[in-house]
Amino acid sequence: MHGPNHLELNRRELMAATAASVAATTIPMAAFAQTREGADAPVVSKVSFTVNGERRDLDLDLRTTLLDALREHLKLSGTKKGCDHGQCGACTVIVEGRRMNSCLSLAVMHEGDEITTIEGLGTPDNLHPMQAAFVKHDGYQCGYCTPGQICSAVSVLGEIRDGIPSHVSGDLNAAPDLSETEMRERMSGNICRCGAYSNIVEAMTEVAGRPA
Repeated sequence: MHGPNHLELNRRELMAATAASVAATTIPMAAFAQTREGADAPVVSKVSFTVNGERRDLDLDLRTTLLDALREHLKLSGTKKGCDHGQCGACTVIVEGRRMNSCLSLAVMHEGDEITTIEGLGTPDNLHPMQAAFVKHDGYQCGYCTPGQICSAVSVLGEIRDGIPSHVSGDLNAAPDLSETEMRERMSGNICRCGAYSNIVEAMTEVAGRPA
């Protein structure tokens, strides 16, 4: 029959074994963390592009998206981060005359490019015609998606002027007489959770020179 001393010895052995096990597990994990930290060290590169008419030079982690470069490094917070997966269009900007989701593109891919954000389209004292039309036709409610909507709308009308067909009509000659259905399709990548789509189409129609 085992006495109290035997039980105490077992407790001590158990505690010692537990401590050894923890140490054996912790040391390799710490070494792994240090290795990972070294492996994840950022690689920085110089990037130069023109934003809203001004040349900007940045030193950026190669993994920085164009969206984060605009918002975090250039403090142009008008461009919004919505889904961050290219599904909502809130981050739409105009690059080299074409609209794009800035969350899906790395900043280093735009060396030398001309980039226009909502801040570059107009100011409160001198609104871009599309901005003024959005105000007139209540093309926004909460306003979060509005910068991307406006940038996309401006580009859509540019696509019409340039005769770029969409996958709906596929007809160059139909571009100048864009229907509401076609306009909605071209804008379908920009989500308005408040549902102001009809008002947005009215604003675009006015700017395009047709009666709303």
